[in-house]
Amino acid sequence: MKTAYLPVIIHTLLSNPSPSHSKKHITMKPAIYEKFIKFLKEELALSTDSIATVQRTVEQNPAPIPMILWQYGLVTLEELDRIYDWLHAKTKIDLG
Repeated sequence: MKTAYLPVIIHTLLSNPSPSHSKKHITMKPAIYEKFIKFLKEELALSTDSIATVQRTVEQNPAPIPMILWQYGLVTLEELDRIYDWLHAKTKIDLG
């Protein structure tokens, strides 16, 4: 299954943003993706079914997983912030 390669979109602020240049698509490495799912389950207590629903949504319409979680009411704004902090900490080395 290709879920380990689901895109995570990190919004970047550019000096002159335009719709075509306002997002940077980053594909998580499988090992980081597995840790991300573990984080969602263990730290945020998301169910396997909730995560599967979000994964299906992202496969059909690529979007930032954290935002889908929030839009579906699966995480609070505080938890959304924790997710982005976690992603930044785990991926900043690979963004080089």
